[in-house]
Amino acid sequence: MNLNASMLGQAISFVIFVWLCMKYVWPPLTAMLDERQKEIAEGLRHSENAAKELEIAKANGAQIIEDAKRNVTEMVEQGNKRRSEIISLAQQEAEQEKARILEQGRAELEGERQKLRQELQAKMADAVIESAQKLISKNLDSEANRALVDQLISEI
Repeated sequence: MNLNASMLGQAISFVIFVWLCMKYVWPPLTAMLDERQKEIAEGLRHSENAAKELEIAKANGAQIIEDAKRNVTEMVEQGNKRRSEIISLAQQEAEQEKARILEQGRAELEGERQKLRQELQAKMADAVIESAQKLISKNLDSEANRALVDQLISEI
């Protein structure tokens, strides 16, 4: 056999093999590679979108935290203001109650004073009437009258 004929046979076999591969093997491989390339590109696009969404979420999270801090600060300020109002109101009520109690005490004191005056006046009137009766019933000298008045004063 000739070297040229065997080479030609091998070349024809190789061409048939390449043609069969190009017809039946190569299209599914290229389709699979194209599909894989699309999946990778889509995955990269999704990861870029996810990174953007993550940045947006971080920004939103920071904004939410700032809003929450601001709200907490406002609530604390409102609480302090309300506490001050309550304390002020309680102080005013205490002052009013103190004034009312003092006025009530003064009124009671004045009532007691008037009662004592009336009792004292009644006793004095009784004492004067009694002493007048004794003086009238006894006609004594001025020293005896003086002693009787001193005795009545000491009794009072």
